[in-house]
Amino acid sequence: MEQKSEKQLHKAMGFLAFFLSTAFLIWLDQWTKGLAVTHLKDQQALVLIRGVFQLRYLENRGAAFGMLQGKQIFFFVVAALVLLLVLYALCRMPFTRRYLPLGICMVLLLSGALGNMIDRVSQQYVVDFLYFCLIDFPIFNVADCYVTMAAFLMVMLIMWYYKDEDLEVFHWKREPGK
Repeated sequence: MEQKSEKQLHKAMGFLAFFLSTAFLIWLDQWTKGLAVTHLKDQQALVLIRGVFQLRYLENRGAAFGMLQGKQIFFFVVAALVLLLVLYALCRMPFTRRYLPLGICMVLLLSGALGNMIDRVSQQYVVDFLYFCLIDFPIFNVADCYVTMAAFLMVMLIMWYYKDEDLEVFHWKREPGK
């Protein structure tokens, strides 16, 4: 009985850490976007490394590369699906050291999706401000960095860290925690 109680406490602490980390990263994203609005809007780009990197304000009403302009409902649905999938995975994932890297990926993914969703719901656009002019890469923001890092790390983890049996906990028919 005591072991079950300890396991439940451990899982509750894992959920708390997950949600506090997500909240902090969302705050950081929103704070940097606030700084961009305050210091970059209606201003010339701030060159940090000439010919390489600058801060440039952009109100993005689409996705990467300007795709899907004005499709706010689509982006809201995608963010909601990400939220549901992360919560599903979180409920099924054992809170052990082995799954910590995957948990970090889920924090990053959810933080990025929710950070941009906050902008889309409150302003009808996303504030972007990071620009690599060396390669003329689309202007992006901190939430986009979270999503990109999460996707890259998940691919690396699935390819080289987790075995098939490690990922069986996420199968639909399997009971969580077993």
